Amino acid sequence: MTDFKGRILRSIKLDKEIYREVEHDETSLKQAMLVVVLSSIAAGVGSVPGGGGLLRLVTGTVVSLILWYVWAFLTFVIGTKLLPSPETKADIGQLLRTIGFSSSPGLIRALGIIPGLAPLLFPVAAIWMLVAMVVAVREALDYTSTLRALGVCLIGWLVQIIIFAFFLLLIYGRQMAEM
Repeated sequence: MTDFKGRILRSIKLDKEIYREVEHDETSLKQAMLVVVLSSIAAGVGSVPGGGGLLRLVTGTVVSLILWYVWAFLTFVIGTKLLPSPETKADIGQLLRTIGFSSSPGLIRALGIIPGLAPLLFPVAAIWMLVAMVVAVREALDYTSTLRALGVCLIGWLVQIIIFAFFLLLIYGRQMAEM
């Protein structure tokens, strides 16, 4: 098994070769999913200073995992069905492996546990993860255009935000109406 820490570091550095490597390494799916889980836990840990303790840790972790999954699914559909290039030949496994590793920059969110750092780290991590995802999607979907990969990622990200906002509105809108 290829060096897990080395793969994480290479993906944090936006090394496009790591994304090609895991795209073709069918055994790397477990590693990719572990990166997603660790990055999600980092988001949960980093959100704790806002109050809420264990509940906030668990909620932050679960929400991060769900949002990643929705974004991954949307990216697959948009990238392979709606906006494929003539060269696009990818399956869901290839995309999950590459974008799983693109979550590596999200590990810095754990430092958000230091009071005052979360408001700075979370946006930095989000942008870094988006850039990493663009590199990953370009490799996994065999795009020759970074702009196409960026478009696919941004469309999926925006749709994911709309879905998340809708669910928040359903949950908190009901609570607000009951007040």
